[in-house]
Amino acid sequence: MAFDIKAMMAKYREDHQHPVNRTLHTIGIPMIVVSVPLLLAAPPVGITLFVVGWILQFVGHAFEGKMPSFFSDPKYLLIGPMWFYKKITGKTATP
Repeated sequence: MAFDIKAMMAKYREDHQHPVNRTLHTIGIPMIVVSVPLLLAAPPVGITLFVVGWILQFVGHAFEGKMPSFFSDPKYLLIGPMWFYKKITGKTATP
């Protein structure tokens, strides 16, 4: 099973062009990432961040008019955080 990060990042950028979608992903992705360890440490906070983060993702995709990329390939669940990392640092995170 290939994991071509460059191609997947290009497809991710293509699927996330609308400025509202990009903004909501910029907020929602870190909420989801932070929520994962909090699900064990502080479950109510973790659950809230997880749910709100995903709501932002789906609202963004309503503006975009496209389904989330991970519906076509679950590996995009890793590409989203990598996109965010690149957005804030200018660097590509590689697994």
